Amino acid sequence: MNKLLFSFLIPFLLASCTSREKVDAIYFNGEIYTVNQNFDKAEAFAVKDGKFLAVGSSKDIQNQYQSEEEINLMKAPVYPGFIDGHAHFIRYAKGLREVDLFGTISFNELIERLQKHVEKFPNEPTLLGLGWDQNNWEGKQFPTKDTLDILFPDKVVMLRRVDAHAVLTNQKGLDLAGVTAKTRIPGGEVLLKNGQPSGVLIDNAMDLLTDKMPEINIEQKKELINEAQNNCFAVGITSLAEAGLDKSQIDLLDQMQKDSILKMRIYAMINPTPENMDYYFSNGHYKTDYLNVRSFKIYGDGALGSRGACLLEPYADDEDNYGFLRSKPEVFDSLAKVIFAKNFQMNTHCIGDSANRAITNIYAKYLKGKNDRRWRIEHAQVLAENDFSKFGDYNILPSVQPTHATSDMDWAHERLGEERVKNAYAYQELLKQNSKLVVGSDFPVEDINPIYGFHSAVARQDDDNLPEGGFQPENSLSREEALKGMTSWAAFGQFEEKEKGSIAKGKWADFVILDRNIMDVPYEELRDTKVMQTYSAGEKVYELQ
Repeated sequence: MNKLLFSFLIPFLLASCTSREKVDAIYFNGEIYTVNQNFDKAEAFAVKDGKFLAVGSSKDIQNQYQSEEEINLMKAPVYPGFIDGHAHFIRYAKGLREVDLFGTISFNELIERLQKHVEKFPNEPTLLGLGWDQNNWEGKQFPTKDTLDILFPDKVVMLRRVDAHAVLTNQKGLDLAGVTAKTRIPGGEVLLKNGQPSGVLIDNAMDLLTDKMPEINIEQKKELINEAQNNCFAVGITSLAEAGLDKSQIDLLDQMQKDSILKMRIYAMINPTPENMDYYFSNGHYKTDYLNVRSFKIYGDGALGSRGACLLEPYADDEDNYGFLRSKPEVFDSLAKVIFAKNFQMNTHCIGDSANRAITNIYAKYLKGKNDRRWRIEHAQVLAENDFSKFGDYNILPSVQPTHATSDMDWAHERLGEERVKNAYAYQELLKQNSKLVVGSDFPVEDINPIYGFHSAVARQDDDNLPEGGFQPENSLSREEALKGMTSWAAFGQFEEKEKGSIAKGKWADFVILDRNIMDVPYEELRDTKVMQTYSAGEKVYELQ
């Protein structure tokens, strides 16, 4: 009888073993932050065809699925792939061949870096750089072109300020741009010294030079974009919002993705040129697994650091200066009207309280009330007290960059005054409006590493863990809020919450494994966090060596 029962059970046991569904990979024994609606934690998940097939306990996943690839996570923390909610990926890629001017503490150090670059590449006809910030120099005065004219008279010099809202050029660059003391540009400024151009061009005035600069060839572009992608994967970024591209740039990204060279997911905001608007308004949204094109990036004003942000009252450190809008209000209104009619998303750069008021009023005119258009204010940096509520009244999404707060905190009060600065970088007040914040970095304006933004958001401290107690700690985000801002809320801001942003069945298997748990390590250890592995659609695209 026992032999008969045993012989009966053998095929049953074999059948139960082979009945487990085959999948491409199983990850188990981890500390997995799903960032789903309930912010559940899990131990394991199964991946098939580039997507999460199931998420749960190690026991359940291993009992239901089988794979030749079973990875023991050894209790490592796992998160959805990080989404940078506002970045300049192409600009960052181009910057990889430019002189790194970030962190210079004086104009002399800037010159030293330029000289070293020219020694290494003496035959380049242009000298490009990015990252200077006069607020970190003694005196905090804008630089001038005089030294550049002496040292580099035969090269066009173009050095972008850290916020990319001002450039420093030499006389050869001014000549190329056609800039003289009489040049006047709406929405921009040519700074003068002793009645002549100093070499600094702000906001729209920069276009006079940048539009004349030679383009690099297509193969160089691809090489730099691929390098930029690898740098993103190395810090856990699997997806980003690219804040302002032309159709030709979007087409290049699309082709690289189709050729499986580019595996980043990109939410491409379109520059509102007549050519771009004509094409996309005629053809509508464009969507693939890796590219989503359904929004326009508008520049409302400039930046606080270069005094281009448009303020309701003058700058505290420049009493005749209110900043400026980049276009007339009627231009923004006409853009909003057509963008709304064509069912695209409008994402507008607003730093100053005057710009924020003007644009949110225009948004309100067309959105009218509660809606699901998800129009965004990029930066939402300085707001008047009675303008916060418009974000909630009209479902306007704030897109913020926490590292801006900790980068600006040493001088923002000088620009704004002690009272007005209280409503700058006010993330908690913004979060109350829609219970969502899109979190990004604005790289290359800030560092590409999203963990730095996470640290700035929760600790409100810089890379030296200062100030003690944090800058405006009442506006800090909780760790859960910060993580949502760079995953699920960022996906919502891109109309892709059903595809990415959390570890859940049916979503792309984009995830990152870290060497420590950012949800509970001390603040001072956050910036030491290392990415162990990054996955895009279930494929390992980065591993720490």
